Amino acid sequence: MVTKKKSKSDSKTKPQEYKVDVYDTKGKKLETLDLDKRVFNGEVNTTLMHQAVVMYAACKRQGNADTKVRSEVRGGGKKPWRQKGTGRARAGTIRSPLWRHGGIVFGPHPRDYSYAIPHQMRLAAVKFALNSKLGDERFKIIDELKLDEPKTKKMKEVLRKLKADGRTLIIIEKLDENVRRAARNLESVLMRSPLDVSCDDILRCEHLLMTKDALHKLIKRFVS
Repeated sequence: MVTKKKSKSDSKTKPQEYKVDVYDTKGKKLETLDLDKRVFNGEVNTTLMHQAVVMYAACKRQGNADTKVRSEVRGGGKKPWRQKGTGRARAGTIRSPLWRHGGIVFGPHPRDYSYAIPHQMRLAAVKFALNSKLGDERFKIIDELKLDEPKTKKMKEVLRKLKADGRTLIIIEKLDENVRRAARNLESVLMRSPLDVSCDDILRCEHLLMTKDALHKLIKRFVS
């Protein structure tokens, strides 16, 4: 659990200080850490986070939608009827966009929707996403995450004791092979390294678990 550190003077220019409790895999509280106020200062920029999330969503789009223009539709080589004398409107091909099953005008074609925002903006969005989780009981620091055997049952037991019963993001620096194999069958669990975690990953999770080593690595990612 993250708590705001009480101070005698609440200055708007002075960054807020936060503390976080450290737990073991059995849910027992071990210690309390002071979070680095250069990163965890309570500042949140929803506009920047929105830009980052939209970018990640655009990069995931397949862009496979495709329609046929009049030159691609089968048939239509022969004029449907003569130009005059039938009383009908003149027509030159059944592939006309005016006809049913004809070509599509300005329809979608395969394209790449992905784009990138600057690296510093993506990095800042991760920091703001982390700050949005401050003060939430669902943000916990774990001393270390290791399992004796690669059993999904063991991993579910760890999550139960840490009260992580929803979509959970685990940020871990050195991924134990047993942990990886135990968590891969859990659809609600997402594992990321501190160097790969994104704003989208953090905002989509209900519970955020992070090892102490990953916390230090994550701080270095911002202040280095």
